[in-house]
Amino acid sequence: MSSFHIRPRFKETLPLTVVEYCEQLKQALDTTESFSGMVSENYANIKIPLAERHFWSPQLTLSIDDEKERVTIRGLYGPKPSVWAAFFMGYAAIGVLILFVGVYGLSQILLDKTAPILWVIPVLAGLALVLYLVAQAGQKIGAEQMFRIHHFYEGIFKDKVAIH
Repeated sequence: MSSFHIRPRFKETLPLTVVEYCEQLKQALDTTESFSGMVSENYANIKIPLAERHFWSPQLTLSIDDEKERVTIRGLYGPKPSVWAAFFMGYAAIGVLILFVGVYGLSQILLDKTAPILWVIPVLAGLALVLYLVAQAGQKIGAEQMFRIHHFYEGIFKDKVAIH
């Protein structure tokens, strides 16, 4: 798996009904202490147990779509929603600041004034790069747990699933 995937995902179709799929998933989660999670009709979540969980621990979110006598699963690996939201808000804040600084600086230039504020843009871009590198480091910290979740999921349905 490439580290350039911000949130690795997969899609698979199984020759099961939604009820059969959910029952197998629930049974697997109930019989293991290595993972926790919840299963509903159209959604499931597989997590690392609370005792092993840390800030960077991943979880597998499954969207379950019913088709004629088969089920399509869309899996998405990622951190807790609060971690994902914090990084997203960080990128959004940096983007908005770059926009405001750029507009102010360019308006100063158009008024034939100096615009030293434009030097803030490379600093903010560097901050975005640091945020990206921290996210990549966190993904590396949680990689072993992500592979454990993935192998657990593959073992439930005896099916190899390619991550992209």
